[in-house]
Amino acid sequence: MSPLFVGCGRAVIAALLAAAPLTATRQRLPRGLQWARLGVVAAGVVVGFPLLTSFALTTASAGHGAVVIALLPATTAVIAVLRGRERPPRTFWVTAGAGALAAVAFASLQGDRFGGLHWSDLLLLGAVGAAGTGYAEGGLLARELGAWQTISWALVLSAPLMAAGAGLSVARHAPSGTPVEWAAFAYLGVVSMFLGFFAWYCGLATGPMAQVSQIQLVQPVLTICWAALLLHEHLGWPTVLGAVAVIACAAAAVRTRLGRAGGAR
Repeated sequence: MSPLFVGCGRAVIAALLAAAPLTATRQRLPRGLQWARLGVVAAGVVVGFPLLTSFALTTASAGHGAVVIALLPATTAVIAVLRGRERPPRTFWVTAGAGALAAVAFASLQGDRFGGLHWSDLLLLGAVGAAGTGYAEGGLLARELGAWQTISWALVLSAPLMAAGAGLSVARHAPSGTPVEWAAFAYLGVVSMFLGFFAWYCGLATGPMAQVSQIQLVQPVLTICWAALLLHEHLGWPTVLGAVAVIACAAAAVRTRLGRAGGAR
């Protein structure tokens, strides 16, 4: 399957799924500036991140991609502070910085180091910026529209563009794959592109977004573990130990958030 088909087709599947509950529950239409903000969400998490990562991973391994994507939690936290005017404590920035370094080091243990900046790295960095922006804006919108409503409206808003991209890809080269590959594509559309955002935006809306975003530190760990299981990429003991360090940093960041909440109660 071409990266254009994977990046756009998954969004088309998710948009079809999103339209059903919006219609069935008769959700009110977003108003005024909310449409523009939904456009930001759609540009970040529906168009930008899926397409950029799909094209990047045609030349970079999943392990290499995890090195760059490991910067996503820190990026989301910074954008959340700027956009949502949050003021995390100093201990949060210490744990977030340590987590970012640990995540990059962990992913690098796969033996797929940068060795110079490549085109795929630029695409992955663009994906990180797009996702961080979409996460932060989506978390704010979820407080007004609801978590599943926010991603559903963003998917419906971007559906014409993504359908055109998928159609163009099919016209150039008809997609083909094994049953496992089609199952992976279906997972991207149903879970990664749609259902997964229900819990994610709900968590960000509950906030604080900067602290909640640090749960993403576990993402490179899961990426490389699944790459080892599904793609047979190497997974050694140094990587396992690095994964433990990354998860510990994520837990420390979350505990900072819970500690503040407990004090407020």
